[in-house]
Amino acid sequence: MNLELLESFGQNYPEEADGVLDCISLAVTAGFNKYGTLLAVGCNDGRVVIWDFMTRGISKVISAHVHPVCSVSWSRNGRKLLTASTDNTVCIIDVATGDTDHRFRFPSPILRVQYNPRSLSNFLVCPMRHPAIVVGVDGSRLIIPLDDEADTTISALFDRRGLHVFTGNSKGRVTVHRASDAQLVASFRVTQGAASTTAIKSMEFARRGDWFLVNSADRIIRVYNSTEVLACGIEGEPEPIQKLQDLVNKTMWKKCCFSGDGEYVCAGSSRQHALYIWDKTNGNLVKILHGTKGELLLDVVWHPVRPIACSISSGVVSIWSQNQVENWSAFAPDFKELDENVEYEERESEFDDEDEDKIVANLHNRDVDDLEVDVCKIAPIPAFCSSDEEGEDPNALLFLPIAPEVEDTDDTWAPPPEFQAPTQDENYHHHHHHHSKRHYSSSDFSRENSQTPPRRKKAKTHDISLEGSPIHDIHPLLSNKPHKDKNTHSKRSSAHGTSHHRIHKSESKKHSHRDKYKSSS
Repeated sequence: MNLELLESFGQNYPEEADGVLDCISLAVTAGFNKYGTLLAVGCNDGRVVIWDFMTRGISKVISAHVHPVCSVSWSRNGRKLLTASTDNTVCIIDVATGDTDHRFRFPSPILRVQYNPRSLSNFLVCPMRHPAIVVGVDGSRLIIPLDDEADTTISALFDRRGLHVFTGNSKGRVTVHRASDAQLVASFRVTQGAASTTAIKSMEFARRGDWFLVNSADRIIRVYNSTEVLACGIEGEPEPIQKLQDLVNKTMWKKCCFSGDGEYVCAGSSRQHALYIWDKTNGNLVKILHGTKGELLLDVVWHPVRPIACSISSGVVSIWSQNQVENWSAFAPDFKELDENVEYEERESEFDDEDEDKIVANLHNRDVDDLEVDVCKIAPIPAFCSSDEEGEDPNALLFLPIAPEVEDTDDTWAPPPEFQAPTQDENYHHHHHHHSKRHYSSSDFSRENSQTPPRRKKAKTHDISLEGSPIHDIHPLLSNKPHKDKNTHSKRSSAHGTSHHRIHKSESKKHSHRDKYKSSS
């Protein structure tokens, strides 16, 4: 994929629907890897579907949980996937093999998990009504202190480098702690209004730059600079760079995210399947994307390097992208696009052996303009490198190989690996001394060649105990699930019935036309 050719000079945000990804099960949450080549979709039956986003085909289906997957997070190199389920378990999955390396069991529901952006040794967990925890792969844990002991409704995430943990509570306070020792380094209040209207619902960091957004209950999305927040220190008063909101409908936001380059902010409505896109620089609303009427939005993610967004509603992943218009004159300035055939008029010296009208001066400058193009050296792609990195990660997993499914039958025969074809002397010796040689039959080869399927790697299980955690609470995803599933099931059944009726109607039309043709002939 050549990202330089994908660079657009105009708007860099999606404008229209570009198909859907229909998983085997109902999709609940999704997440791109760092390079945007793979999309992990968590489903309601506990499975995680890995999509190859280049071909838009399923690369792997991983069964790590039994209950719905509520959160997914990729490691930096894309080889590990962190998943959380409504059964209070968190799993670290090896994407290449599909095995579960570690399984962490918590006593209370898990709202969100996030891998450390720069390390594979720890990750962040947001339990329900409990302080956020930095959990190590070995089972160690570091609890991020609360700003108010009585306020346990916490939204937390790592910053872009994994050095700090940003937390927000229901009273509108944002605190910044060091990820290594949970030391408080900065804090501020989003607004000075009433606490009931300033509850922080979620926060998101941009992949590029130091920007992060705060989605609060007053229906305003505030964009801050993390460098300025750290400079203001404890009880600081940083001013938001932008305040984004729907002034007409006063929409509540279900999920917010930045574009891959951090120049746009996308927010999904909590009342309908609609995506609002703002320009972060001037705060203007540039686009509203409307999905199917009557559907509710569950999740929104933006592609890391391309102007593509994915939204989840009614168990289906919808893709939004730009309308690609072919402009051949961009490659050849003298190329003309014709609406109809035109008789070509050749120039006077077009097919001459020597052009008499050519300018001699250009011949001397041609050698100067020629540049040496190094085709052997692989230059790193800037979109895949951070500002503090010189090259790409050589161990990164970009794609998953897909092996063809070959059914093993009794007729399939192959010699064992250690078997070698006998030479001419060995054949002669075997003919005269057959009693000293072993006779290989097809059953021997098939028996030796048949290999038992490799055993799945057993996951290491860690029990994480949390003091004062709500053990009997139900995950928010399960509280509205029966009503939601009922609606989606009725919609799907009605859609299936409608499509079946249409097919039946078209088939009857075909038969009527065929009978009519026979009678006329």
